[in-house]
Amino acid sequence: QVQLVESGGGLVQAGGSLRLSCAASGRSFSAYAMAWFRHTPGKEREFVAAINWSGGRTLYADSVKGRFTVDRDNAQNTVYLQMNSLKPEDTAVYYCAAGRTSLLAYSSKYDYWGQGTQLTVSS
Repeated sequence: QVQLVESGGGLVQAGGSLRLSCAASGRSFSAYAMAWFRHTPGKEREFVAAINWSGGRTLYADSVKGRFTVDRDNAQNTVYLQMNSLKPEDTAVYYCAAGRTSLLAYSSKYDYWGQGTQLTVSS
């Protein structure tokens, strides 16, 4: 069992930066791939970024590539999402997820989810 708690969301102006954190508790954090998804009311949940168990492989949605960076610290049981050059269309609730999977972009492959943190980007 893994519990995930996101933090770091808030209100930021377009062009600004923010870093989200996801702290995990439970066993074997380093065995899990970690991902960030986001959801906006009226839209499907969207894959944002993911990192494999070792940190050696990352994957990004085209919409955030070059602007967002996902990283993890297995010693601290934490995964991060550094978001730069933020746009109003990045506004969403951001969720982190954990799963034992190599199919990093598929939400169905993740077993554990956090409660989400709101990011609002003003224009």
